[in-house]
Amino acid sequence: MSTEPFRRTAPTPESRIHGCLLGGALGDSLGYAVEFDDISTIRSRFGPAGLQDFSALDAGSHFSDDTQMTLYTVDGLVEALEWANDGTAADANACVWLAYLRWLATQGVPVPPSAPAPQPRWIDGQAALKHRRAPGNACLSGLATGEMGTVYRPVNPDSKGCGTVMRSAPFGLIPHVPAEAVYKLSSDAASLTHGHRSARQSAGTFSLLIHALVSGQSLPEAAEFALDHARSQADAEPALIDRLQRALQLAESSGQDATAARQLSPEELVRELGEGWVAEEALAVALYAVLATAPAGDLNSEPAGTAPRAHFRDAIALAVNHSGDSDSTGSIAGNILGAFYGEECLPAEWLEALEAPEVIRGMARQLISVTVA
Repeated sequence: MSTEPFRRTAPTPESRIHGCLLGGALGDSLGYAVEFDDISTIRSRFGPAGLQDFSALDAGSHFSDDTQMTLYTVDGLVEALEWANDGTAADANACVWLAYLRWLATQGVPVPPSAPAPQPRWIDGQAALKHRRAPGNACLSGLATGEMGTVYRPVNPDSKGCGTVMRSAPFGLIPHVPAEAVYKLSSDAASLTHGHRSARQSAGTFSLLIHALVSGQSLPEAAEFALDHARSQADAEPALIDRLQRALQLAESSGQDATAARQLSPEELVRELGEGWVAEEALAVALYAVLATAPAGDLNSEPAGTAPRAHFRDAIALAVNHSGDSDSTGSIAGNILGAFYGEECLPAEWLEALEAPEVIRGMARQLISVTVA
């Protein structure tokens, strides 16, 4: 991995928001097609290189609960910001919780009568978000308690599944928010469904990574910033630190010699970083995929063209072709690249294959309207 900053002319905030949400949905959708397949099955279906493109999916693909919950995270933040812009204080975490309860209703899961009955919003009327796409057990069970989980009153106290990380990119997309506030918003929201500190810290670290990219840092700078912040926590989770450090080391080794760059095989990826079913592994796999496939050199000096799209294709392919939680690792990688490059990196033919892009763009526009518009 080159140590040069992987940057070009800065994308607009609007482009970063659209890029992050659409990029995550693309990675999620490609990965969802092979989520429960091991690598031998993936190769038998798609050839030695695995699944590389939507064109290989005759029946197309759908996005999963990862994109659904990411968009509901956006909606909760939008509601909190709408209240704030009207001069009324609102509890952002409560707004996100109510949004997640509305998502839970789309999955056909009841809540106790004691739970609040959230008022419907635009997102709730979108048919594409009402399908049940292998939602995580902890997300379902944590919300189904009807209790608003917190750090001090956790639901699913031992769960550290990746359901916190895969939905947390939007916290990093809000401009003019201090890094510590981004981290707290994200980690607090993780506690709504998962009580393990790795689930909370992994989500907060991912949101901070997105925040750093949106603020103009390069990919390596943002990765180091997020890792340093994770290390600085008084109760820092060793498993998270270990996985992130290893991801950065492996990515550096993959790209030290540009003439002989060697990425980990799917088997090596799982052996070194895990399958991605738990929070710290999903973040590490996605981050490795993004860094290990980054173009060499300083992109500031290169004309706009195919480099960002090639990087996106390569990173998503690496992120989804393994014996693990392919949709979540693909989704996180897509969020990272979309936040960094903006919409420039999204392959047009992939967007044409994407389910319900108008819904994703609709939520992006809502976030833009209460933040940068």
